[in-house]
Amino acid sequence: MAADEAAPRAAVPVELQRERRLVCVEYPGLVRDVGKMLRTLGGEESVSRIYTDPTKRMELYFRPKDPYCHPVCANRYSTSSLLLRIRKRTRRTRGELGAAACPEVSFNMEILGIVSTIYKFQGMSDFQYLAVHTEEGNKHMSMYDKLLLLKPEKQAFFQQEVPLYIPPPIFSRLDTPVDYFYRPETQHREGYNNPTISGENLIGLSRARRPHNAIFVNFEDAEVPVQPLEAAVQTWKRACTNPIDQKVEEELRKLFDIRPIWSRNAVKANISVHPDKLKILLPFMAYYMITGPWRSLWIRFGYDPRKHSEAKIYQVLDFRIRCGMKYGGSEMPVKAKRSTYNYSLPITVKKTPSQLVTMHDLKQGLGPSGVSGPRKLTSNKYKLKDSVYVFREGALPPYRQMFYQLCDLNVEGLQKIIHRNDGEESMCTERDGWCLPKTTDELRDTMSLMIRQTIRSKRPALFSSPDKADHAKEQLMFESGEEEEEEEEEEEEEEEEDFKPSDGSENEMETEILDYV
Repeated sequence: MAADEAAPRAAVPVELQRERRLVCVEYPGLVRDVGKMLRTLGGEESVSRIYTDPTKRMELYFRPKDPYCHPVCANRYSTSSLLLRIRKRTRRTRGELGAAACPEVSFNMEILGIVSTIYKFQGMSDFQYLAVHTEEGNKHMSMYDKLLLLKPEKQAFFQQEVPLYIPPPIFSRLDTPVDYFYRPETQHREGYNNPTISGENLIGLSRARRPHNAIFVNFEDAEVPVQPLEAAVQTWKRACTNPIDQKVEEELRKLFDIRPIWSRNAVKANISVHPDKLKILLPFMAYYMITGPWRSLWIRFGYDPRKHSEAKIYQVLDFRIRCGMKYGGSEMPVKAKRSTYNYSLPITVKKTPSQLVTMHDLKQGLGPSGVSGPRKLTSNKYKLKDSVYVFREGALPPYRQMFYQLCDLNVEGLQKIIHRNDGEESMCTERDGWCLPKTTDELRDTMSLMIRQTIRSKRPALFSSPDKADHAKEQLMFESGEEEEEEEEEEEEEEEEDFKPSDGSENEMETEILDYV
C-alpha cells in the first residue's frame, strides 16, 4: 500500500532539449484563435523585429485594423524557465462494472524547450479616441470611411467636408502609476524675484538653459576674443577636480597648439573625455564661430582665421550624400542620423534604469550623468572613431550629412582642388573663405562620385540592370567632367539641369550650439 501511494510521487526522467530556445509572451487575454492573436501583435514579422531590439517594448493593438488604436506595451525580461507539455491519457475497459471499471490513467511529459526571454504586459492601456463625430441630436457618425484611404480615390474624396479629427499619437507618456511629489512653485515663495529673461525664451522652454559661458562670433564681427569669460574659467576650475581632468586639459591645449581650429567630433576622436566635461572645457579653450567658412568650429582664443590665408585648410565643408533614386538612395548603405520614419513613441521604448555613482566614478571625474550602461575601465571609453571627421577614399561616411574640415579630406585629388590658389589668396569671403569661388561645389561633386563608385563596388546589384547601368554611365561621365559629342548637346543640357550640386547653406549649424544657448 505504501508503495502504491508512493508511486504517483516518483520522479520521472524527461529529456531536455537545450538547443531549442523559446520566447514567451504573457498575452492579456484568452486566446482562441492564434492567427487573430498574432495580428494584434503586428504579426510574426513585427514580433521578430521587436525581439531583435532589446530596447523595444512589444505593442499590442486590441483593434489591429484601426490606425487610431493606442497600444498597450509589454516589458521584456530575462528568465530561465522550461516549457513543459503534459498529456493525460485515460483508458477505460469495456464491459466491466463497479470497482473493476476503474479507468487506467497515464501521463506523458515532454520539455519543449528553454524560455530565456519573456514579455509581460504590466502597464495600463492608454485612453482610446474613436473616429466618431457627434451630430445634432446626439447622433454618432463614424468617420473611418472618410479618413482611411483603402483604395485609389478620385479628387472628390479629398475635397469632401469632414469634421476636424486630429487626435494625438498618445495621451499618456507613462503606462504605470507614479508619484508626482507635488511641490509649491518657486515663484510663489516669499521674497522670490522673477529672473530677467528675454522674450525669445518665454515660449517652448520648461526652464532657462544652464549657461556654459561660450563666446559666439559671427563672420562679420571685427575682432575675435583673446581670452575666455571669467565665468568659464571658474566653471572649469570647479569641475577640474582630479588628475584625469588636468590631463585632458593638457591634451586639448596641445591639440590647439598643433591646429588652431577643431570641430567637436574631431576633438572627441582624439581625446577620451566625458561629454559633460568637454562641454565646459571647450569654452575655456576656444570660441565658437557660427557663420562663415568656419561655422560650427571651435577656434583658439586670439586666432583670427580671416587674417591668415593658411587657415584655408581648416574651413568646414557641409557634405550631404545625395539620396535620390538616380543615386541609389533607396538602397543607400549609409544610415541617416535622424528619420521621422524611425520615430518611436515614448511608451514603446524601454528606458534603462539609472545606476548609482560609485566612489571609483567620482575619482574618475564623472558625475551622475556620466554613468550609463556597462562601465569601461579603458582610457578610450569616450573616444570616437576617426571616420566621424576624416574622409577617405573607398570608405563610406558614417552618416548622410557630415561636417568635414578641408584638411581632413584625405584624398589627393580633393587636396589639389583646395590648394589651387596657394599663394594667390587675396580676399576672405563668407561663402568660400580663402578658396576660389565654387570650390565647395567641386569638392561635393568629386566626393559624390567617389561615394557612388564605392557603393557600386560594394553593392553591384544596384547597377545590374541595363537601364540603371546606362544611366549610371552617363551620370559618371558627367560627374567626371567628360564632354560628349556635339549631336548629344541637348541631352547633356538636360542632364546638367537634373544634376544640381547640393547647395551650401550660409548658416548651417550643428545641434551642439543648443548646448550653449
